[in-house]
Amino acid sequence: MAKVLVLAEHDGKNLKEISFELLGMAHRAASGGLVKALLLGEGVSELASKLAARGASEVIQVEGASVRHYTADGYCRALVPVIQEESPDLVLLGHTPNGWDLAPLVAARFGAPAATGCSNVVLENGKGRFTRKAFNGKFVHETEIEGARPMIATVEKGASTPVEGETSGTVRSVSAPAEAELRTRHVEIKKAEAGGLDLSQASIIVSAGRGIGAPEKLEVIRALAAALGGQIGASRAVTDAGWLPHEHQIGSSGVSVSPKLYIACGISGAIQHVVGMKSSGYIVAINKDADAPIFGVADVGVVGDLFDIVPALTQAVKDARP
Repeated sequence: MAKVLVLAEHDGKNLKEISFELLGMAHRAASGGLVKALLLGEGVSELASKLAARGASEVIQVEGASVRHYTADGYCRALVPVIQEESPDLVLLGHTPNGWDLAPLVAARFGAPAATGCSNVVLENGKGRFTRKAFNGKFVHETEIEGARPMIATVEKGASTPVEGETSGTVRSVSAPAEAELRTRHVEIKKAEAGGLDLSQASIIVSAGRGIGAPEKLEVIRALAAALGGQIGASRAVTDAGWLPHEHQIGSSGVSVSPKLYIACGISGAIQHVVGMKSSGYIVAINKDADAPIFGVADVGVVGDLFDIVPALTQAVKDARP
């Protein structure tokens, strides 16, 4: 049976959703095997208990001042002995700034292979199969690794559904390396301005494509998103035209999402866009071109003028409210 170790992320007060997405991916990859989580920080006992109650059979809590804040040196020194002790088949990290920084360092320490930016990970018959985007999302390729242990992978935000349900895992605390051993130190954290958009965490997304025609016509998309309590997404054509900021872009050069509901309005369905949203729970496509590729991934396809269909759908949603 496979053994998977997940590195959880947090901001000191709350666990980041990528932690639960990684646990969800780990359980699917392990197929009934052992899934453990590693939590680094200072004063994070409460967060460790939350991980143990939602997906981790055991949480290894590395506690100490040297891991109070993220540094590649501190985290790597803390992670390596745990991996040596646990001997996992697979180590999963988020494809986040921390994961980008840390994964290659840990892989180099063990002389182990690392697959980055994965959308899916499968362990089967002692082999690891890692699905990744290539050539700006025009291709999806699978990399197979056999024999090497541990295998290390970073997983894109939104690529996996978070683990659900309650578990009764345990928490084990170990000491972090001494601060004096570190060659780097944390200086400060600079936060972006408030109001940033994170589509990877949205449960409902209504997206606009080139078929919207003009920036002022985005109001019909905003109205439907507001009625559903969702967020607005966009294809690259829309953001390249400056109709919406880049943070709304979904696809290979934007963000990957997996909401419960994804509504594509006037989006043709180029592969660069589809790779970023095809893992959505339920996909509705609205396009006047019956041959648009987007219909190939949609659960429901509506052929027609979006300016007739979307306002009617918005009104139907409002009328259905109690």
